[in-house]
Amino acid sequence: MIYLLYTNFYTMTDENSNRQIYSIASGHLIHDFFTSFLAPLLPSLMDHLSINLTTAGLLTSLSKLPSIFNPVIGYLADKKGSRYFVIFAPGITATLMSLIGTSNSVITLGTLLFFSGMSSTLFHAASPGLVAKASENNTGRGLSLYMAGGGIGRSLGPLVVVWAVGMWGLDGYYRLMFIGWSVSVILFIQFRSIVLLPHQSHSLRAEIPLFKRFFLPFALVLILRSALISSLSTYLPVFMVESGAPLWLAGTVMSIHEISGVIGALILGPISDKVGRTKILNISMLISSLLIPVFLQARGWQIFPLLVILGFFSISTGTIFMALVQDYFQHHRATGNSIYILISFLSNALMLVVVGHIGDVFGLKIAYLLSSGAALLSIPALKLLPSRTSV
Repeated sequence: MIYLLYTNFYTMTDENSNRQIYSIASGHLIHDFFTSFLAPLLPSLMDHLSINLTTAGLLTSLSKLPSIFNPVIGYLADKKGSRYFVIFAPGITATLMSLIGTSNSVITLGTLLFFSGMSSTLFHAASPGLVAKASENNTGRGLSLYMAGGGIGRSLGPLVVVWAVGMWGLDGYYRLMFIGWSVSVILFIQFRSIVLLPHQSHSLRAEIPLFKRFFLPFALVLILRSALISSLSTYLPVFMVESGAPLWLAGTVMSIHEISGVIGALILGPISDKVGRTKILNISMLISSLLIPVFLQARGWQIFPLLVILGFFSISTGTIFMALVQDYFQHHRATGNSIYILISFLSNALMLVVVGHIGDVFGLKIAYLLSSGAALLSIPALKLLPSRTSV
C-alpha cells in the first residue's frame, strides 16, 4: 500500500502542483481509513467494556465534538501555515484509532476518541485549502480527487480493521498504525519546504463583512440540503429494512450509494471548473429532488439504478460546496473551509433529528418527500449568495 502511495506521489505527473494534490488526496484516503474503524468495532468494544447503546452513542458523539473548534483551527492554519496539520494528522489519528481496541475503561476509550476527533479536525480544516491552492484554476478537479480519497478510505477501513481484528485480536490490530506514520513521513518529504500563508494585505478582520454576507445565506442552503443527505445516508438502511429488504441488502445498497457519490465528485468537480459551481449545484439538487418520489415507488432491482443516480448527484455536492467556499475565500482558505465544515456538521446534526422525528410521527416516506422539497428550496436559496464580482 505504501509503495502504491509513493508511486502515486512521484510518478503520476512531473508537475509539482499535481504531486501535491495527489499527495494530500492519498493522505486523506489513509486518514479517513483510520477514522472509519469505530463503527465496525463498536459491537466488540461494547462487549469488551460492558457498555450499552446509549454510552456507545455518547462515545461516538465525543469523537465529533472537536468539530466546534473548526473556526479557531482554520484561523491558526491560515495564520501559521497549515502544512504541519496535514503532515502529522494521519500518523496521530492512526495511532489513536489503532489503540482503541486496547482500552480497558470507558474513560480511556473516550479520551482516545476525543483526541482522534481533534486530530481529524486539524486535518480536515487545513487540507482543502492546500488542495485548492495547488489546484489554481482547477479547484473543482483538485477537491474532487481529495474527496474521492476520503470516500475510498472510509470504504476500505471497515473491511481491513475487521480482517486485522480477526488476525491479531482486538488488542493486537495496533500494528496498522504504522501505515499512518509512513504516510506522514511521505507528506513531510513532499511539503517540508512549502509555506502557504495568506497575503499580508488581506487581513482576516477586513474580510469579516464578506464572511457574514456569504455564510448567512450559505447556512440556509446547507440546512436545506442536509435534509436530503440525512434521508439518503443515515436513514436509508432503516427505510430499506422497513420496506422488507434484508439487512445485508440494505448494507449493499448503502455502499452502492456511497461509491456513486465518489464517482460523481470525480466527474462533476472538474465540470464545475468549466461551467460554474452554482449551475452544477442547481442541476444536482433538482435531479436529486425529483428522483426521490420515483425512488419511493420503486421495487426490487429498480432501486439500484435510482440510488446510483441519487448518490452521483446528491453526495457529490459536498465537493462543489467546498470548492465554492475556496473560490470566495482565496486569502483565508482554511478559515473559510473550517466555518463551512462547522456549519455542515451542525446542519447535518439538526436535520438528522428533524427527519428522524418526522419519520417517527408520519413515517419515513413522508420524511423523504419533505426532505426532497427542502432540497428543492436550496436552489433559489443559492441566489442569495453575494456575487463574486462584488467580492
